[in-house]
Amino acid sequence: MEFGYSIAGFFVGAIVGLTGVGGGSLMTPLLVLLFGIHPAVAVGTDLLYAALTKAGGALVHGRNQTVDWRIVTGLGAGSVPAAALTLWWLSTHSRSAYGSASVISGTLGIALVMTACALLFRKRLQAVAERPGIRGWRERNLRALTMGTGAILGALVTISSVGAGALGTAALVFLYPRLSAVRIVGSDIAHAVPLTLVAGLGHWWLGNVDWALLGALLIGSLPGIAIGSQVAARLPERFLRPLLATMLFGVGGKLSLNLLG
Repeated sequence: MEFGYSIAGFFVGAIVGLTGVGGGSLMTPLLVLLFGIHPAVAVGTDLLYAALTKAGGALVHGRNQTVDWRIVTGLGAGSVPAAALTLWWLSTHSRSAYGSASVISGTLGIALVMTACALLFRKRLQAVAERPGIRGWRERNLRALTMGTGAILGALVTISSVGAGALGTAALVFLYPRLSAVRIVGSDIAHAVPLTLVAGLGHWWLGNVDWALLGALLIGSLPGIAIGSQVAARLPERFLRPLLATMLFGVGGKLSLNLLG
């Protein structure tokens, strides 16, 4: 079974290398649907997996000065407290294992559908953000909007492990449409590290981290990311992103049914 986890890690790592997104949005559903891992354990393990893998990317972006630390601190001011409050809520509702599983997997499904929409409509979102009326409102309330976005991401990521990548990037594209793409990506990755670390450690405290599973995933994902990054130069993004979005719509729709069951 651990070999299967490493294969899953390799697959997800390759997708991340190819598209730049897809870590939590693919890893957690694979663990839940393919391997039958309890949703809470899948989320908690994936959060620490994300913190470890994204820390290296944040260091590289930091050295290259492609991180806007004002954006990172603004997002973190909302996301870290929201993550802590969400962890407290999960701890008070852990008495019903079935209820916890359905809430987490259902929220995961909704997050996947939102992520797919963010992948497909990111350029349109940027165009909307630059409309005169919206631009003026956005610029007047930029600090509050950044903190509010962080709070939403903090709660969503803590429950589902999804959102720090594609949703965070889409939000920054709307809030900071004139910021270069590399600085948006760098800032989003830098913010994801403390968020996923706090949320992951909180899930560890709740007993929702499988350390053997985490190690097996890392063994597979590191070479997957390296190979995917090499192949990415040969494949058009216009093909990869719709394919990933289609996958997320399908998996997200299936998991969302848990909230209706």
